[in-house]
Amino acid sequence: MAVVAAISSAGLLLAGCSKADEGGDDDGNTKAAGANAATKEVVNASTKKGGTVTYAMADAPESFDPGNTYYGFIYNFSRLYARPLMTFKPAPGEKGNELVPDLAEAAGTPSNGGKTWTYKLRKGVKYEDGTEVTSKDVKYAVERSNFARDVLSLGPNYFQQLLEDKSKYKGPYKDKSEKGLSSIETPDDQTIVFNLKQAFTDFDYLVSAPQTAPVPQAKDTGVDYTKKVVSSGSYKFASYDEGKQVTLERNPEWSADTDPLRKQYPDKIVLTLGVNQATIDNDVMSGATLVDLAGRGVDTQTQADLVNDKEKMASTDNALGGRLIYTAINTKVKPFDNVECRKAVQYAINKVSAQTAMGGPIRGDVASTVLPTDIPGYEKFDLYATKDNKGDVAKAKEHLKACGQEKIKTSISARSDRQSEVDAATTIVADLKKVGIDATIKQYPSSKYFSDYAGVPNFTKKQNIGLIMMQWGADWPTGYGFLQQIVHGKAIGQSGNTNLSQLNDPAVNKLLDDAIGNTDEAARNKAYAEVDKKVMEQAVIVPLTYFKVLLYRSPYATNLVSTSAFSGEYDYLNIGTTKK
Repeated sequence: MAVVAAISSAGLLLAGCSKADEGGDDDGNTKAAGANAATKEVVNASTKKGGTVTYAMADAPESFDPGNTYYGFIYNFSRLYARPLMTFKPAPGEKGNELVPDLAEAAGTPSNGGKTWTYKLRKGVKYEDGTEVTSKDVKYAVERSNFARDVLSLGPNYFQQLLEDKSKYKGPYKDKSEKGLSSIETPDDQTIVFNLKQAFTDFDYLVSAPQTAPVPQAKDTGVDYTKKVVSSGSYKFASYDEGKQVTLERNPEWSADTDPLRKQYPDKIVLTLGVNQATIDNDVMSGATLVDLAGRGVDTQTQADLVNDKEKMASTDNALGGRLIYTAINTKVKPFDNVECRKAVQYAINKVSAQTAMGGPIRGDVASTVLPTDIPGYEKFDLYATKDNKGDVAKAKEHLKACGQEKIKTSISARSDRQSEVDAATTIVADLKKVGIDATIKQYPSSKYFSDYAGVPNFTKKQNIGLIMMQWGADWPTGYGFLQQIVHGKAIGQSGNTNLSQLNDPAVNKLLDDAIGNTDEAARNKAYAEVDKKVMEQAVIVPLTYFKVLLYRSPYATNLVSTSAFSGEYDYLNIGTTKK
């Protein structure tokens, strides 16, 4: 069991003298710290308060509701207004993977062989309206996000899988008794106890998800809660213009006495949505925008300009973050229910072409495994090796014939606002055509990709979507935190589904279930490596690249750290600005 010590205010990375305050020009424009500087240290560290931190995004998030989201950048951003029980330390690179208490006073106390976890909440934490946060609000948050899947379907369903539920609890919107789930106990306002079906060694990681951020039941508006989340963090919603702009302002009820992590530096935070990616890149470089919220990195055209300019590259961070770009093969769409047809796809794809479409080696090495190289349990192997990773038409046709097919018609989905994803899908379509697989690209927006399209099994089957473009980052930095939601049968959902292949293999499920209850870390990692191999034997995922993000640091942003905990994104908790 991991034992995580709380960090003191004096020990925070963001405390101390201000480099940015010393190193800026007359306009507050800070000097470049060097390429990859934010992966090693806090860049432009500053305690300066005031100003407006501006974010932009090419599309719009599916939801800002901390209990109804699964995009990592919203996990990151939501901590500004929603405090989970645990979170990750604002620190660069792999140091950012360290868990620290947030709403909780300390890490969880396991008992009953790891099946019971107890947390004590910090006293005096208040919502924006001045009422005090209680353990009942945390319980309610978990109940609404995991047991009302017909209303809130976008987040992971770990708690639903793990918590004891002998009464078949139907969630707070249908629970007439209002007693809630019996396996979550709140003996007093500062204590919450989770009773699980099985031992779960990663539970402290699990409660770092925004699903444990408190929600006052009386203020919950279901699917509309995204429009006015009640803040328990350092900022609160000032305005919400759906699909266009969100403005956060300081939460006057937030207190540093109850929060050693947040610093509340800027006066306001403004997020503009639906901005062209190239425009975002230009605005970040000029200082008009400080952060690209999605954290996917610059587009290919901007990248080409950067790599040819040493001065500009000195303001970039190029990091791994536990992410894989892949094509999921839908086992519920014929003829891909046949493993031989899936193997044909594995051999058909020229991974170098896909890598080039996504920005080349600077954006990630060619992949052959489900687990990324920076996730515990990774072992190097390649079951479908081809010369120079450029595909093998003859072998692909051989497996197609073994599948009883010569020609296949299918579709491949990609996110319309992610041009590199569409470009990669385009190269895959060309590769498949060479072996007799005729695929048509179907594009859908990121904002609805999982709720309405690729993440809806009935939709993908009706639309004959046999192949699905996907990028996945670890929920937390362990093999289980990466694998469970994309390969375990219990992760399959009717909306918001992330097991896009709909793999439900008993051997894979058992390996994951047994591993997470094992207190031997080496044994767990060995099991995750075995899961990886079994998934690849099933050929349900075509790994394309181990994704690396290429971010440009705004000249006006302070306290920037590229953290592994959020897939190489900057940690959004304490970004400030020198801009006047």
